[in-house]
Amino acid sequence: MIGDLDRIDQRILSELEANGRLSIVELATRVNLTNTPCSERVKRLERSGYISGYRAVLDKAKMGLGHLTIVQVSLAATAGDNSLDTFNRAVKDIPEVEGCLMVAGSFDYLLTVRTRDMRHFRAVLGDQINKLPGIHQTNSFAVMEAVV
Repeated sequence: MIGDLDRIDQRILSELEANGRLSIVELATRVNLTNTPCSERVKRLERSGYISGYRAVLDKAKMGLGHLTIVQVSLAATAGDNSLDTFNRAVKDIPEVEGCLMVAGSFDYLLTVRTRDMRHFRAVLGDQINKLPGIHQTNSFAVMEAVV
């Protein structure tokens, strides 16, 4: 819980979230600690689950995957028959699905789908997403610009 963290821990998390490649020396300087206490705090934050990993942020456009589409998914049924679990397992097998969020509202899931272009997206939608178990309806929205 965030209440267990003091201001220095919160600052460490903020600095690492902005740049996970900071050295302990640089991180310690930024949060006004010496190296050993800073390193110990980072290790404690990792052990306690506040830091769950480190990763590179890739430029998807440079990788040929510059087209992003948001897809709303409605299932035919969501109660009693494991339809949610079945969908959850199956959607993970589509490599173009970058994210999948189960939501409360007028539809069941929100997918972020990363493809080369609209033609590629159309193929993924028709050949894979619309064939997922339990699909009732999808609505797609091409992203024009990522603001935040």
